[in-house]
Amino acid sequence: MTTLTRRRGLTLGALTLAGALALSACGSSDSDSGNNNGSGKTHTMKTAMGDVKVPVNPQRVVVLDTGELDSALTLGVQPVGATHSATEDGFPSYLPESRTKGIKEVGEIANPNLETVASLKPDLILTSKVRDGDRYEQLSAIAPTVMTESTGTAWKENFQTHAEALGKQAEAKKVVAEYDAHVADVTEAIGGKKKAAATDVNFVRFVEGADIRIYGKQNYIGSILADLGVGRPAITDKAKDGFSYDVSPEKIDLADADVIFTSTYGDPDKAGTTRTMNSGLWKGLTASKDDKVFKVDDRLWIAGIGYTAADQILDEFQTDLTK
Repeated sequence: MTTLTRRRGLTLGALTLAGALALSACGSSDSDSGNNNGSGKTHTMKTAMGDVKVPVNPQRVVVLDTGELDSALTLGVQPVGATHSATEDGFPSYLPESRTKGIKEVGEIANPNLETVASLKPDLILTSKVRDGDRYEQLSAIAPTVMTESTGTAWKENFQTHAEALGKQAEAKKVVAEYDAHVADVTEAIGGKKKAAATDVNFVRFVEGADIRIYGKQNYIGSILADLGVGRPAITDKAKDGFSYDVSPEKIDLADADVIFTSTYGDPDKAGTTRTMNSGLWKGLTASKDDKVFKVDDRLWIAGIGYTAADQILDEFQTDLTK
């Protein structure tokens, strides 16, 4: 059974989009009228772009990155529109089709089609400054736009911002508590805190058109590994800005660890995955010799950036380390 059904069941009844109230940008005007159902009542919240007035109960939400999509669905809100990865159409497969069906694609991440966004008549837009900061004025002209500063490492803080914008703080509190309990369960399942700390874990990402990335500690997956309390090899401390230490296939021995998770962005042959993992250097890694190398879904482990993705990662982590 997947985490979506086992943990919180993102089966929180689908919003009835056909009957949702479509507000234009003028819906951000302050008003004390309304009945708390998105008909005009607003509240002001702090964002990366300053104070923004948002509907108390937004009904037509557009999200412009995977983290925002994960947050909305985790909190039981089905967006009317969302962006997709530049390399793939559609939404991440770790999200059930029943929850993404009916969401309109509005272009690529960091390159949304503003006309398509506007055509959906959203009353709230969620994104980040690092993705869409240069489009803030245009987006704000369409609907109140809530931007976080960045994505990745700050995913937990971003989730709280998304929850505030969506009026789902109570639901968010429950999500966080369930995640913390899940982390504790997985840590116990893999042998407890002491064994976890003694097990060095690396994440290696093969990227088409770029060097191989040995992920550091200042990123989404690094934060989950930190929550689990597992060890991290010394090489991770050399990661640029804490994000990744990039190497060529000829230096892949620097990725040595007790356990290695790997993913590929793009074509495995063009990204060097196939060649590198068939090399003598790779086969000489401790994790490789001990059969502790695990291939995982890049769109889940790297691009999911949310609590629903994190819960599935925890489940896979437990399954792999307890085989």
